[in-house]
Amino acid sequence: MSDTGGGHRASANALRDAFDVLHPGKIEVDIVDIYTDYGPFFPYNAYVECYKIMAEYSFLWKIFFEFGETPFGLWLNEFLLELCCFDPFKECLARPSCSTTKRADMVVSVHPLCQDLPLKILSYLDSNGQTRATTARTTPFATVVTDLGGAHPTWFNPGVDKCFVPSDALYQKARDRKITPEQIIQYGLPIRKGFWSDPSTASSPSSTTATTAAAASSNNNPGFFERLFGGGGGGAKQTSQKSSSSPTVAKVNAKDALRAELGLKPSIPTVLVVGGGDGMGGIIEQAKSLGSKLNADGTSSSSEEASYQMVVICGKNEKAQSTLSSQEWGSGVSVEIKGFVNNMDEYMRASDAIVTKAGPGTIAEASICGLPCMLSSFLPGQEEGNVPYVEDSGFGTYSGDPKVIADKVSTWLASPDLMQEMKANALKAARPSATLDIAKDLAEMVFEHKKKQV
Repeated sequence: MSDTGGGHRASANALRDAFDVLHPGKIEVDIVDIYTDYGPFFPYNAYVECYKIMAEYSFLWKIFFEFGETPFGLWLNEFLLELCCFDPFKECLARPSCSTTKRADMVVSVHPLCQDLPLKILSYLDSNGQTRATTARTTPFATVVTDLGGAHPTWFNPGVDKCFVPSDALYQKARDRKITPEQIIQYGLPIRKGFWSDPSTASSPSSTTATTAAAASSNNNPGFFERLFGGGGGGAKQTSQKSSSSPTVAKVNAKDALRAELGLKPSIPTVLVVGGGDGMGGIIEQAKSLGSKLNADGTSSSSEEASYQMVVICGKNEKAQSTLSSQEWGSGVSVEIKGFVNNMDEYMRASDAIVTKAGPGTIAEASICGLPCMLSSFLPGQEEGNVPYVEDSGFGTYSGDPKVIADKVSTWLASPDLMQEMKANALKAARPSATLDIAKDLAEMVFEHKKKQV
């Protein structure tokens, strides 16, 4: 993988956690930012810094992304990577993995630039240096795509054993890149543990290691854990609600209890505003505009207390946190400003709607929590496709204008029926068991490989 955006490492960590749940002590995971740790020189060893610059100046990212999609751009990237990075990346893939004295039993890529070259290196290693042809590879290799509604072509290499995709749109992109239906598995995005459905543990006699290298089912088919627990988009949480004589009341009480734990006010509409772990996305102006609108809506009511609540998660954007913390918000809205948090699942479940950049992980997590999504920005290219994904699924929309964002969210909160409809649509799109389903299949692949070696 590579830490170009928080989603790649978050996905790798999620899969590692899923292995620990499904096969405790059986699978060791070595998560490697192969470009930062093994890139020989600029720009390969500076991808993270370059990404941050291009994400801030999105026109640069658009140029880079669109050139890289062209046949010449794809060929040039492949040629230069093999020319410059084959030996240093070979050092990474050939070294002892985790606590073992041998290289990894399996390689999993969660980054678009970690297919072609790792596949060639594994072929070289598996053939004792005889060839780089992918037909010589015996070490299992899988791609877990961490984009959602759009993705760069480099994600999809027909030489992989399995390619896990989260959506119909990316299933088709994989097919367009000549990956066969037998290679493609569609569950959803790997997401953080706090958003999973209830796990079912399993065991295996094998002990193995897996490296997450940085780099055919339909969306309508239930995953392993959804079949096991009989749940749909809402996962096991729906099952637990059936035992309550009044599910709606139980949900409200649980949300208010969670708000109390987080130091938030109960029983008032709550909007979560997030800028991602890196704090990108124009969060200051969005929060100011929304806070002003909610204050105006709140002060027009007969209540003497705040009628609305806004929670702003600034991530690592210290400037945004400082600026918004010093803001006067008014009596109609209660506002909480936070920096980086490790309990985003709790804040999402305590909220009624979310304003966020169109990052795939946040959208997937929000859908699991049944949150209507007001998308506020996107990176040209892969995140652009997330906008129609949300809009077509019926649980949100997009605007880059802070005033439009504020007005739209205000309209949502004023219409309980619309909010309930969007919540239902979000839950329908949710895939809470995806991480565990993916990890189960990956574990089966590596265990089968180990059996063949015996």
